[in-house]
Amino acid sequence: MEEQRRARRNLAQNIIITLLSVLAVVLLAQTQLASLELPGPYDEAAPSQPVSAAPDAGLTAPVRVAVTGDYGRYGSLTLTTGDEAFTEPLGRCLLEALGSARDYAPCAPRDFRRALEGASLYYDFLEPLPLSVLAGLAGGGEEVSPREDLSARRILIAPQDGGTALYLWDGADGCSRAATAISAEGLRQVIGRYEQGGASFAMDGGPGSPERSLDPCSLLPAEPPELPACAAGDPLASTDWLLTALGFNARSMTRHTESSGTELIMDRDRTVRIRPDNSVFYQSGQVPTLKIKAAGAQPTLREAALGAGALLGELLSPVSGEARPYLRSLRRSGDAIILRFGYQVAGVPVRFQDGGFAAEVTLTGSGVTALTVRFRQYLPTGEASLLLPLAQALAVAAGDPGKELSVGYVERNGECRACWLSD
Repeated sequence: MEEQRRARRNLAQNIIITLLSVLAVVLLAQTQLASLELPGPYDEAAPSQPVSAAPDAGLTAPVRVAVTGDYGRYGSLTLTTGDEAFTEPLGRCLLEALGSARDYAPCAPRDFRRALEGASLYYDFLEPLPLSVLAGLAGGGEEVSPREDLSARRILIAPQDGGTALYLWDGADGCSRAATAISAEGLRQVIGRYEQGGASFAMDGGPGSPERSLDPCSLLPAEPPELPACAAGDPLASTDWLLTALGFNARSMTRHTESSGTELIMDRDRTVRIRPDNSVFYQSGQVPTLKIKAAGAQPTLREAALGAGALLGELLSPVSGEARPYLRSLRRSGDAIILRFGYQVAGVPVRFQDGGFAAEVTLTGSGVTALTVRFRQYLPTGEASLLLPLAQALAVAAGDPGKELSVGYVERNGECRACWLSD
């Protein structure tokens, strides 16, 4: 009897083991078939899906700031609009001024400089940009909607008639001002939070001083900032990730290398060219598959700036090291918006020896119809960039009067180091 029970138990176990084995083989076969599925000679490849970037991906802008009080000036050459040291209280005051300013009236650059002599908050964004874009870069939401038709490079908040005024200057001849809702007492409280006396403007120099030969708004720190030196890496050692990020379909694209060394990749009616110097040129097809976020069919300049910046940030962040994109210019051309970007490191702009830009994005509607990117990877060397003492830099700049003296990175011979610039 015991032997019969043992025999039935063994038979049941063998049946269960056999069923489990068959099931395992079936699952393994399905897995292998899924991983080996390739389009046949007459298969249609899957269409490329639209790729979009959210406009809140963190585009920031380098900004030089100065705070002027009764005991001198505080200044910084290494801030970005994304830094906490800028956001509160400087960024908050800027957004309040931009959001409340009304009835702009023309003024002269000398009025701007005269107001800069007294108590004030000063912002220099390096390039003239629309006020709506500056508000977006400074973190303002849709509730802060300054005019899109006014642009400024330099902005000043200063006392006026018991309140405060916002001064705008494009860096050339365009200058205007308007009253704001910021109180004079509120401005004084912000100014009082900063230790003054560590910076000056060139216009502060006495008669005959080397500073007086410079652009009056050259912001000069008492001590040059300590900035890291960087080595240039190889951002495009592999390009498969880039093609994926651009929405190219590995099953439908073709690629070959031209005699110049440029690699040409085609996916239906879209093309990418990758040159040996790490420059990438993208051209969309009739229906763009790269898109930015926009509320309507035609993006505002603010949506274009933040959306294109977000798209660039997603492309560059995996490989760029310390480099970050920042907006240098944007303009409408018919139905298109053309945006140009530079690189910044630690809030300091990077200059190419050929004077070129880091990226150019062309938008038609919300679609990216053309994209040029000069890919760079800047890796800290552990060393500091050695800047000349200010007195020596002034002596050198005096030989080219009227130019602005500033600090910037320059890419040269596989390195990216900070130095004094005169332009």
